[in-house]
Amino acid sequence: MPGTSSLQPICALFGQPVAGNPTQYMIEKAFSHHGLDWRYLTLEVAPEDLGDAIRGMRAMGFRGGNVTKPHKVAVVEHLDRLSQAAALMGAVNCIVREERILLGENTDGKGFMQSLRPLVDPAGKRVVLLGAGGAARAIAVELALAGAAELTVVNRSPQRGAALAQLLQEKTPLAACYTPWEGEYVVPGDVQILIQATSVGMDDSLARLPVRFDEASPDLIVADVVATPPNTAFLAEAAARGLRTLDGLGMIVHQGAIAFQLWTGVQPDIAVMREAVEEYLEI
Repeated sequence: MPGTSSLQPICALFGQPVAGNPTQYMIEKAFSHHGLDWRYLTLEVAPEDLGDAIRGMRAMGFRGGNVTKPHKVAVVEHLDRLSQAAALMGAVNCIVREERILLGENTDGKGFMQSLRPLVDPAGKRVVLLGAGGAARAIAVELALAGAAELTVVNRSPQRGAALAQLLQEKTPLAACYTPWEGEYVVPGDVQILIQATSVGMDDSLARLPVRFDEASPDLIVADVVATPPNTAFLAEAAARGLRTLDGLGMIVHQGAIAFQLWTGVQPDIAVMREAVEEYLEI
């Protein structure tokens, strides 16, 4: 904690930083708001240098860090322990230092769940997940841990979609299945939560997903993980049909807040972090 060491606590982002990523700005704003003399660095690390980067993190006393593409899976072998969720999905996006131990966590799915819960508790619900990439995998695992009743993974690639459904069937109590995404996907009327977890719509507010809401329940909750822009064409179409929607900003904010608390022991002010993200994205 602050004041217990002459070394300034440091957190870092390891990977290939994406232009327009508001994480550093959001975390630094939270450090300042809570009076923490900490720093959050963005460090581009080549795949062949990942082991050296993690050893350096340990040697230099970093309190934690985030991991992004292409290291989320490869970093696992360099860590001492994994959380339950990280072990299930085989991917880490957050490292937490506990003395000399480096713990691997995944906050993406947890962040999404915290943004979803004010609208609906996923326990016992029937869910459709569009996509089977990293974000989808993290969300699917957290839905299983939260007690969702059924999950249908809809994806164009049978290999990835079926593999995710099989993982959930074998490792969790969740009733999961895979449905090929061929042509337009018609949302079934008994689905209660629909989650768009592909990159479609990122930096393109006009990009349309081949999804039809003709048979959807009027009580359907529609969520999108895309945050730039937050008002995607997918969400706009759902809202035009009177459906309740959830944009991707909440996931960014909450996953950052979870990491912040793990690193510092301080519960951050969510409003400050969301305001920082909106300021950075000029929303």
